[in-house]
Amino acid sequence: MSVRIDDTDRKILAQLQRDASQSLDDIAKNVGSSKTPVWNRIRKMRDAGVIGQQTVMLDAEALGFEACFFVLIRTSEHEAEWQARFLKALQDRPEVQEAHRLAGDIDYILKVRVKNARAYDAFYQALISEVRVHNVTALLSMEEIKSTVMLPL
Repeated sequence: MSVRIDDTDRKILAQLQRDASQSLDDIAKNVGSSKTPVWNRIRKMRDAGVIGQQTVMLDAEALGFEACFFVLIRTSEHEAEWQARFLKALQDRPEVQEAHRLAGDIDYILKVRVKNARAYDAFYQALISEVRVHNVTALLSMEEIKSTVMLPL
C-alpha cells in the first residue's frame, strides 16, 4: 500500500521517533493539530507500514552488555541452503542486533552485543559450529560515538 507523506505527517513521525510514549494530546499540540486528525494520520501510516513495531530502547551498558563487536564475515558458500542456515543461525541469536549482506569483499557484517570477550567467543564458537564461513574478523568497538534509529525526516 502506498501512502503520501506530507509535512504534518513528517512532524508526527518526528515526534514519534523522538518519544513514542508521548500522549496523543502532546503529539497533537507539538505538531499544531488536534487529537482526532493526528490519530487518523498515525493509523493511516501504521496501516501503510510506514510506522512499524514500537518498542523501548534499553541501555546496554547499564544492563551489563559492555562489549559491542562488529563482525565481518566472508564465505565461499553462496547456495540457498547455506544462506538459509546462516539466516536461521543469526535470527536464533539475540546477541546479533544487526546483520547486513554487503556488496564488495566482505559478504556480511554483524553488530553483536555481549557482556564481554568471553561471551563473544561463546557466540563465535556456536556460530561456526552451525555454519561454515571462510573468514571472520571481529572488531571491538572502543566507544560508541553515535547511535540512533531515527530517520532524517
